[in-house]
This record gives sequence, structure tokens and C-alpha cells, in this order.
Amino acid sequence: MSCRDGDDGRPAPEPTPDQPPRIPLPRASVEDTGHPLPALADLGDQAPRPAAPLVLEHRVLKALLGAWALAACSPEETAAVEEHLGDCGSCADEARRLREAVGLLHPAESLDLDPALRARVLEGCLKRRPPRIPVPEWARPYDAETARLDALLQDFGDAEWHAPVRLRWFEKDEPTSRRTTVAGVIAHLLTVDGLVAVALGLEDPMGDVAADRPTPAARTDAYWRASHFPPTRAVRAPWREQTHALVRTVSFTGGGGGTGGLAVPYGDFELPLRDAMLDRAFECWVHAEDIAEAVDYPYEPPSGSNLHQMVGLAARLLPTVLSARRRAGLAAPPPGRHLVPAGEPGRSLRLEIEGSGGGEWLIPLDSPAAVGSAEHEVAHVALDGTEFCRLAAGHVSPAEAAAGQVGDRTAIRDVLLAAASLSRM
Repeated sequence: MSCRDGDDGRPAPEPTPDQPPRIPLPRASVEDTGHPLPALADLGDQAPRPAAPLVLEHRVLKALLGAWALAACSPEETAAVEEHLGDCGSCADEARRLREAVGLLHPAESLDLDPALRARVLEGCLKRRPPRIPVPEWARPYDAETARLDALLQDFGDAEWHAPVRLRWFEKDEPTSRRTTVAGVIAHLLTVDGLVAVALGLEDPMGDVAADRPTPAARTDAYWRASHFPPTRAVRAPWREQTHALVRTVSFTGGGGGTGGLAVPYGDFELPLRDAMLDRAFECWVHAEDIAEAVDYPYEPPSGSNLHQMVGLAARLLPTVLSARRRAGLAAPPPGRHLVPAGEPGRSLRLEIEGSGGGEWLIPLDSPAAVGSAEHEVAHVALDGTEFCRLAAGHVSPAEAAAGQVGDRTAIRDVLLAAASLSRM
């Protein structure tokens, strides 16, 4: 049927010039006429009238409290309930309890992006255009963790920079802690990262400040004592500049076997550069969690690939730490006091790390030069990846950390205590 047809099927008559069209044309907006808008008072009865407030009985308002706590009331009901809460103490207490219960149903979620997102974006970009000077694989966790911590710090105000933080670690198998501030933690990272900077020939952030010993704790104490005032937000810039300098330097030097094997002294021990960079990435993440906890902000663990490298470093260090603890009388001697010759298989503990960054490592128990062997496995320990890292950071006691234990209890205890003793200030 044509749009010109009438209801009886015959063509509709053409409109005459003095007749309005059957379908009205759209009206022009008053904004398009160039004339001023009419005052609200001139509209008279056409002006919108505010809705009359709801008048509800007490029992009805009380029944609405659950819906109000879930933000499921209409605007009129919400206004009526909130006005009632100002006059009724019992309903106000009930409303507060319901709101707290609703908060438990919605746990705090991090506003940060997924830690793995940065790695995925960089991987996609580098596939399209490979870098002329790539960052070595063992330096990427440090690059990522320092960037994540800097993103956390960028919006901090004075109150957050001076928020109290407690640094925790294990010393002589006992939990130990020191109290500082968020700014003090960044100063600690600055001074300890300075050990790597000095080994690479960069400027020492300590400047003219002399430490009693070249250990992380002594350097930190000396830096804190030399400050006329507690560290403030001003420490962020030199710390971030140093992190960039470290990544640039190891990248420009090629990241090959010679550079990665450069010794970085820590006072009581030393690590090759590749392990020192992983160690600094690990500590950066651990202290970022300390800071986030101090300011009540959620903070995610590292990406799986970076976490795997950190766990691998701790697993490689465990045989040496076990040997040192055995010499100090802190670990049980090998059965029969027989040390396995270097390169030979010996008693081993299977360390199974679950979750993101997981894997399996065979830890030789009788000598740091021995080789882990599945045939000589005497114990098996299973741990979540982040839980193992928190154990190695001294944030979890060995008794609380193990998720599964099978085999020689003495060996298990010695390995878990050795993992906790990896922690330091």
C-alpha cells in the first residue's frame, strides 16, 4: 500500500495550500532560532515539579534497609530511607551493619593493570620492531618491578610518603623488623641498588656518606643517619634515575656472559650481576608490597615469567645457604658426616612451586657442589610461588609456609629455614 493511500484503499486527496500536511513536520528547536530561552518562571504549569517525598511507615522503611545497602532502591525510596536514618538510631545501626556486610561481598580490587600486561604489550611491540639494544632477559624483572613501584608512588601525597612501614626479615631463625616510612623504604632501595651501580662503574648514591661495612643494612643505616630530616618524596627522583641507569648500562654492555658474570659484592657475600639484578627485582617487589600495605592499597605479584626467575634464583642459592648454616651449627649435618664429591648426585629435596611462575627444582642437601638427583630424593615440599617468595623475604615463618610435606622431616625443616634465612634488611 502506498503511503498516499487512504484507509479505504483509494488514493488520498492532495492537500491544498491552506491545509496542513497529514504528517506534521518536525518542530525547530528554540536553540536554533537565535532567541533567548524562556525563564523557568514564565513556563507556569509547564515547569517540572519536584516529586513529592515518599511518606512510609517505620516497618516499611526498615524492610527497605537491605535493598538500600545494596543500592537497589529507587531514588524516592533512597531519599526516604536516608532521611529516616537521621532520626532513627536503631535503623542507622542496622544500616551500618548491612553496609559493612555488603563490603565483605565485594573485596577490594586493585586499580592497577595486570602485571603481565606490560610484558605482553612490550612483546607485541618488539615483534613488530626489535630493539637495537635489547634489555637482557635477566634484567627484565628489575625493569618491570621498578616501573610498577614507580607507578604506585606517582600519586602519593605527603601523608603517604610519611606513612609508617615495618621492614621484616629473619635473622638467626628469629623474625626481626625495623620501623621506617615509605620514603625511608625508597632510600633503602636506593642505597642497596647502589651496590650494583658501583660494580658497573656508576656513581654511588651514598656520595660522601661512609658506611661502617659495605653491607645493605650498614649502607642503609648510614644513609638514614646522614639525613638531617627523615627522607621525603625527594628521594623518588634519584632512585628512579638510578634504576633507569642500571637498565641502560647492562643493556649497552651487551648482557653477555662476561657482563652477566660480573661480581657484585654485598659485603658478606657476592653475586654475579645477572643474579644481583634478579635479587634487586625481588626486593623491589617485596618492599612495594610493604608500601602498598602501609597505605592500604592492593598490589599484585609479578608476572609469571618474572616470578619464575625470582624463584629460580632462590632455589639456586639454597644449597650454598644450607652449607653455611651447617658450618654455623644451624642445620643438621649430613648422615654419617659424608660430603658428596663435587658434580656427583646426592640426597636431594624436590621443591615444587605451584601457581604462576611455578616449576620444580631438585635441591642438593649434602654439598653445594653436588647435583640434585631424582633417584636420591628424600623429601618433597610443595609451595605456592608467591608464598615461597614471601618465605624467602622473611614475611612468612617456615612453619606457616609449607603447603605439602613428604619425606625426611629434618631435611624439610633445614630447607625451609634456609629459605627464610635468605631474607635480610
